[in-house]
Amino acid sequence: MGDCIFCKIAEKQIKADIVYEDEQVLAFKDINAQAPVHVLVIPKEHIPTLNDIKDFSITSRLMAVITKLAKEYKIAQEGYRVVANCNAAAGQAVFHIHFHLLGGRNMQWPPG
Repeated sequence: MGDCIFCKIAEKQIKADIVYEDEQVLAFKDINAQAPVHVLVIPKEHIPTLNDIKDFSITSRLMAVITKLAKEYKIAQEGYRVVANCNAAAGQAVFHIHFHLLGGRNMQWPPG
């Protein structure tokens, strides 16, 4: 979708450290990691914000991948955080929905 960096990653136009891929979902390591485990999980379909989701089956698929990765990275038992920002005031910088999977350290509350 135009200049969307995540679409370009999904289309393999931009290189990323991909840790999971299927027909609908792509997961890759965040280049600006905020925790020992910091993976971005995205739908391959371009959906700008959470407000734009029409078929919520994609969210189930994304969550299934997140829990799978949490187990693979051995952070499921100790705990992990999943973050999704919606629109600029919440901190969304890339307008292609994505979930941050963060773990491997103690998280603080409130988050920021």
